[in-house]
Amino acid sequence: MNPPELLGVLAESFAGTDACRTLPMRLCAACVDTFGAQGGALTVLAGPGDQVAVSTPGEYEQLEPLQEVLGEGPVPRAIGEDRLVALCLGDVVDEYPVFSHLAGSVSGDATAEATLYAVPMRVSPRVVGALSVYVTGDLAARAPDLQLVADAVGTILLRRTTLGDWSEKASFHQATGMVAAEFGIRPDDASAMIRAHAFARSTSLLEVADDVLARRRFPGDG
Repeated sequence: MNPPELLGVLAESFAGTDACRTLPMRLCAACVDTFGAQGGALTVLAGPGDQVAVSTPGEYEQLEPLQEVLGEGPVPRAIGEDRLVALCLGDVVDEYPVFSHLAGSVSGDATAEATLYAVPMRVSPRVVGALSVYVTGDLAARAPDLQLVADAVGTILLRRTTLGDWSEKASFHQATGMVAAEFGIRPDDASAMIRAHAFARSTSLLEVADDVLARRRFPGDG
């Protein structure tokens, strides 16, 4: 499939998504449909040591926040090394031992048969995030197609999204600021503390951020 045809398929898939959903969610769903995947996610860098993601609902949706909390997995590697990264979710690998060990228990037995493809989203020479797709087939031969779609989606996201399109972004940044002020530390260190608490509590970054903002738990954890 040549680039115009592929982008035409993406556009057709996008047109079939729910117009009431946010642009990132619609683009994510369109990518999943374009590649016949069983799940997917879009992750965008939001600052030093910070990122925000949306995922399609289903058995794979917890794997994106798990990588974010752990700081390891195909998505961080794809972003950091600017290359496509694939992982069979049934394997435990040395590159990301904790994530690969936990992936099956987080999302169930079905993940063992799936492969996660993480593709950097590039806008000009800069990597701005990653597209993730979870498939039970083999997309290795379609690496150029994955890269083309990832770059197109990254460009659209940077040009057209607003703060309100990313449900977790505002509260996470506010919570980071509160923790930084409370402990007198840098924002990236405050972000790391929030991630550590999320991992220790086996919960999401959004839940920890909401607790911080509501002053229910952490800082202090009294």
